[in-house]
Amino acid sequence: MLQEDAHGKWTVSSSDESTEENSDSEKPSTSSLLDAARGRTSGPQYPCSEARKAAHKRKASPLKLSDKKNSTETPPAEKQRTSQEGLGWCLSSSDEESEDQEKHAHKETLKEEKCDAPKERPVNLCEDDELSENQKVEEYDETPSEAQDTWDLLNGGSPFRFFLTKVRGIEQSYNSGALHIKDILSPLFGTLISSAQFNYCIDVGWLVRQYPQEFRKKPLLIVHGEKRESKAELLAQARPYENISFCQAKLDIAFGTHHTKMMLLLYEEGLRVVIHTSNLIAEDWHQKTQGIWLSPLYPRLPQGTAGSAGESETNFKSDLISYLMAYSSPTLKEWIDLIQEHDLSETRVYLLGSTPGRYQGSDKEKWGHLRLRKLLKEHASSTPAQESWPLVGQFSSIGSMGADGSKWLCSEFQESLVAAGSSVTSLLKCEVPIHLVYPTVNNVRQSLEGYPAGGSLPYSIQTAQKQLWLHSYFHKWSAEVSGRSHAMPHIKTYMRPSPDFQKIAWFLVTSANLSKAAWGALEKNGTQLMIRSYELGVLFLPSAFIYRLIVGRCEFLVPVVNSSFCLVNLLIPKC
Repeated sequence: MLQEDAHGKWTVSSSDESTEENSDSEKPSTSSLLDAARGRTSGPQYPCSEARKAAHKRKASPLKLSDKKNSTETPPAEKQRTSQEGLGWCLSSSDEESEDQEKHAHKETLKEEKCDAPKERPVNLCEDDELSENQKVEEYDETPSEAQDTWDLLNGGSPFRFFLTKVRGIEQSYNSGALHIKDILSPLFGTLISSAQFNYCIDVGWLVRQYPQEFRKKPLLIVHGEKRESKAELLAQARPYENISFCQAKLDIAFGTHHTKMMLLLYEEGLRVVIHTSNLIAEDWHQKTQGIWLSPLYPRLPQGTAGSAGESETNFKSDLISYLMAYSSPTLKEWIDLIQEHDLSETRVYLLGSTPGRYQGSDKEKWGHLRLRKLLKEHASSTPAQESWPLVGQFSSIGSMGADGSKWLCSEFQESLVAAGSSVTSLLKCEVPIHLVYPTVNNVRQSLEGYPAGGSLPYSIQTAQKQLWLHSYFHKWSAEVSGRSHAMPHIKTYMRPSPDFQKIAWFLVTSANLSKAAWGALEKNGTQLMIRSYELGVLFLPSAFIYRLIVGRCEFLVPVVNSSFCLVNLLIPKC
């Protein structure tokens, strides 16, 4: 349905999610598993929002319009018009937490982002099941040249270890240096012993098929946040696979989600951590713009080494362990112990997570936007004329931020993002430009996926109409440098570039969308930070990409990259 206002046309949909508390039982009864399997006769074959279900229906049964006016429209995947006249912002459902929404939770429970819906498939998918033609289109087949490219990429010595996902339908040159999930799970990256997948939306059958045949029966732990019926559906998907176990993340605060997207991969050769932005479903790895941080291969420490050994200068090891401990799950104790046994000292990024809870005192700075504020104060350098360096946020979902910018965006959140150096002077909020990049209706219409791409861009019309002030910060999506202007973004990035976009103070890739649920909101006169969801990302700071070169008795600090911190050139939204 389209609705028009002073800001253009908005595409509208809704979402629905149970707000009931987590159940103690990790496994539903056999009858509930059977009911879940029998009940899924149409639509996506995994837990999914109403917005994604609507997108699935549109994709399966597109409307055929005879209006001649439509014949003059630019078809999908063609060059966009440069003019933004008449463009609106693409809206769908989101996860937000305003008071009136909580009062009417039984009517409308909003969820931050859900998964696109693939074609229908049976519950009991084994690794040798035949795929339909449509499913084959979504499968990734690596050619020998691509395999060599992946090997070169892995050994190319990229200091950032930041990658985009491969996109089908764009020029092949733009996929050079990009990764697919099958690349990440390839034997080229290590001989897998076991793995853990942390995610939000999971198609178990599809996930299993992304592993090489020789690894498909290795132990696999899936960490999720599903409850009741959705949880029963997830467990039903895994019934054919004896090697799969589950860990349910506790979500004790309403409207929270387990939104983290991470892989822990244990090899015979060591350990690898992958933090990314994609759901574990075919659509998220097909024609969307996604981001990946791929750790080095961490070697095992010698036996008897102290637990504090193998730490990086960014404290990545202890921060990762702290994040896993926040789940308070005995199931994750094994992975915590494994991380303790490995050397993570080569890590050059900072871990930035969110975990549900209400935090006071020093605990406030452990998570969310206050964690980002602390890192920037301690490790980022202040820049000349820093008030002219804009803040750029790019995301796939927008939550409720109040009646005006002073309620959250231009107050506590902006204060965290402009922090830099321990002796930072307080800037007037109006002095620092804010650019928020979010796809328009035309971006979606002209995308590789067409209108169904809007199912993964949740922003409720009810929320949008309450914060019309926000739209003055909006900029359309464009990614010409990476060839991904027509691959709708599911990636989430935040950065502080120079006014000419040639340098960058810091860069963050994360699962966190623009919402208080993800980043946290201050309560009780600023003495308490409340976070609803699990999120995880990595922060790139120029100071971390320097190594010490010792020549004789002299020590030199040598930058790994030039002073412009050229990561900004890889994927910078066009404002």
